[in-house]
Amino acid sequence: MLHPGAFVLSLALPSLLHFHPAAAQPDQRSDEEAIRSAVDHLVAAWNRHDAHAFAALFSSDADFTDGRGTAVSGREHIQAFHAQPFATVFKGSRLEQTGIRTRFLRADVASVDVPWQMTGMAGPDGKPRPGRKGLISLVMLRDAEHWEIAVMHNLDLSAAPPAVR
Repeated sequence: MLHPGAFVLSLALPSLLHFHPAAAQPDQRSDEEAIRSAVDHLVAAWNRHDAHAFAALFSSDADFTDGRGTAVSGREHIQAFHAQPFATVFKGSRLEQTGIRTRFLRADVASVDVPWQMTGMAGPDGKPRPGRKGLISLVMLRDAEHWEIAVMHNLDLSAAPPAVR
């Protein structure tokens, strides 16, 4: 005899597993190009130290978490969060993305991993800091006009120990 809760769960399970195959999207290549272009614009805005252009790539209610775990929400707060560091510790920095991996979760939702490296950062005392490496993890949404960043987590992997395999 089945437990009534198990029976209800087994009936509900198929609706919870609704699958949206990425292969069903006819314009996936153009979407990948649009996402790559958005990432290129993000990097270019960083390298110009332009907080407004950087934040413009985010949705109005986006979430951003930096490499230290500090989180801010909303495009305006993301812009304000970056303005001061762009004028100080990052003013001489150069960011380079070293690859892009995109996985479409739905036709209008993508998970995007962007490995990066940075040079030219200064400490609060103005002295040069060593180069850094990390990973930007994005959740991007497509509206009728373009792809925008809904969630960005920036991971600083510079001091991370080597992976154990």
